Amino acid sequence: MRLSRYFMPILRETPREAEIVSHRLMLRAGLIRQQAAGSFAWLPLGLRVLDKINRIIREEQNRSGAIELLMPTIQSADLWRESGRYEAYGKEMLRIKDRHERDMLYGPTNEEMITDIFRAYVRSYKELPLNLYHIQWKFRDEVRPRFGVMRSREFLMKDAYSFDLDQAGARHSYNKMFVAYLRTFARLGLKSIPMRADTGPIGGDLSHEFIILASTGESEVFCHKDYLGFDTPPADTDFDDVAGLQAIVDRWTSLYAATSEMHDASAFESIPADRRMSARGIEVGHIFYFGTKYSAPMKATVMGPDGQEHEVHMGSYGIGPTRLVAALIEASHDENGIIWPEAAAPFDVALLNLKAGDGATDAACADLYTALQAAGFDVLYDDRDERPGAKFATADLIGIPWQVVAGPKSLAEGKVELKRRATGERELLPLGDVVARLRA
Repeated sequence: MRLSRYFMPILRETPREAEIVSHRLMLRAGLIRQQAAGSFAWLPLGLRVLDKINRIIREEQNRSGAIELLMPTIQSADLWRESGRYEAYGKEMLRIKDRHERDMLYGPTNEEMITDIFRAYVRSYKELPLNLYHIQWKFRDEVRPRFGVMRSREFLMKDAYSFDLDQAGARHSYNKMFVAYLRTFARLGLKSIPMRADTGPIGGDLSHEFIILASTGESEVFCHKDYLGFDTPPADTDFDDVAGLQAIVDRWTSLYAATSEMHDASAFESIPADRRMSARGIEVGHIFYFGTKYSAPMKATVMGPDGQEHEVHMGSYGIGPTRLVAALIEASHDENGIIWPEAAAPFDVALLNLKAGDGATDAACADLYTALQAAGFDVLYDDRDERPGAKFATADLIGIPWQVVAGPKSLAEGKVELKRRATGERELLPLGDVVARLRA
């Protein structure tokens, strides 16, 4: 993509309404634009990041055996009355009426709708276990939306819902999502720590929040320092191995880890002083097991092997991709801008032409641009007629992992400069070695 033809509105000044780092940088780098309180348009650069995150989420959900569908954003209030949540949910639910005066709502979550879909089609225990997920826009009418997409009213959510014959099967489904979440966040360059959590309005008695540590995090968390050294479950993890999966979950829940809401000071104090860690954290995922909370009132049953009807046991599992974009920035930035992990970066390489209009420089950059694209790299080619300083500042602000800098001085020696955004390391390379160096 040539930057001269791209839509990337960079702001020179920090917006006054932005209170936290991610909000400031997302506005300045042209990732988002606020349209109303807690509601944002995702501009091209931000949408590329969001798409990269969604791709990784999908891959790990599919790997675990979950199946994707897509449900409507607008739901019938009748379903929520069946579950008993319509009146109980509170003012965060945006309640509306259609032209026929039927009560509707903009879905904040989808337990009721997925239960309705399940009961319409699944009749036998032989069709279980089943886990259905989608990635869909939600709306929660926060009384005070703030911090940009970190706490917005309209947001993108990956929510999955598992159905099992009994509690043992449901626990295995829970463990599948637990491991899938560890892998998802690790692939995004994040070290997530699962912490026991309050179930809130979703309900149930088993729940974990996945927390990443960031100095600008929204809340205080407490955990054993050894979690930072735990290995992520590998790509070839067998999600059908009940005992093996349980062993992974047991290890990842064997040490103390709690958010401030669930913190037990005495238990924390029992950890050796040099292994205690208190830090700021950001929630990036939340999983729940809630048994028959929805299947019982909504009569979602299957015929069991005993010939009797059984209310299915359910769980729900959420990741907020839009929130994850902000969390990645909170966890990885410097005074110059964003530092994207390679898996989520909007482009792989920023190619900077330091003297646009110079025949030799333009020709060398055009050749590099073609070679990098042919090698499979997403390239943002800064071919604008701008000062070099402005190009360096833009590249650092938007945080693309690699910068290839081409100017008349280095090209006279047949070389370009390669800069790694995360570390600031620079090296001069022959033109013909750039693709191989980036592949390595």
